[in-house]
Amino acid sequence: MIAIEIRRVGFTYPGGVRALDSVDLSISPGDTLGIIGQNGSGKSTLVRHLNGLLRPTDGQILLDGTTVGRRHVAELAALVGIAFQDPDRQIFAGRVRAEVAFGPRNLGLRGAELDRRVTEALEAVGLSGADDENPYDLGFSRRKLLAIASVLAMRTPIVVLDEPTTGQDLRGVARVRSIVAALAAEGRTVITISHDMRFVAETFGRVVVMRAGRIVLDGTPADVFGEPSWEVLASTYLEPPLAARVGARLGLGSTPTEASLVGALQARG
Repeated sequence: MIAIEIRRVGFTYPGGVRALDSVDLSISPGDTLGIIGQNGSGKSTLVRHLNGLLRPTDGQILLDGTTVGRRHVAELAALVGIAFQDPDRQIFAGRVRAEVAFGPRNLGLRGAELDRRVTEALEAVGLSGADDENPYDLGFSRRKLLAIASVLAMRTPIVVLDEPTTGQDLRGVARVRSIVAALAAEGRTVITISHDMRFVAETFGRVVVMRAGRIVLDGTPADVFGEPSWEVLASTYLEPPLAARVGARLGLGSTPTEASLVGALQARG
């Protein structure tokens, strides 16, 4: 498995916008990490450095001890798979199955193993039976799942999901949560960018909060969404999940279980 080291990374866009400013972050193999923050805080800019889509203006990024440097995007694609926020930015094939097969085929996979990976990825996202459909005949939420399937089929040790729950109903969110759990169980590193505080709190073991290109909080969901951190969260225009706020008022902590919440409310009522 691959560890990620981000050391004093800064990035300035050609127009002069400073999107990242001296970011330090260590991610261990098998970590599940949620990155949160308002639009423009640097979240997407940061993760796009992991597979070489962007290169640091200063500082360095290391994957398993080796600097990303000027390594080719195709080489990094075998290590880091990213499902973008907008699936239409990465979907291009005329058939669902061909879309999911594209990535692993580019990595040299052929024959029965390629077919197996595609089938398993489609099953994982609930798109079995949609093999011959045109991706653009799918609704937005299913195109999001298709983009995730395309990354899953590549079996990269690092998986990045950018706003994976956008457009998903409760069943879709549960499916994404199960995908993250399955990847973590395999020892793969999973990183998400999300505005869904409940999804992050309930799914990821570590949370990083970004503001103006810097990391301002880094810890467990209990730490980041706990009452002592609320003032910092407010400075980023974020609010802790409802369960964290209710849990704090009832003395149950910032990550109460549903059973503990029900029990506390019944005891009061």
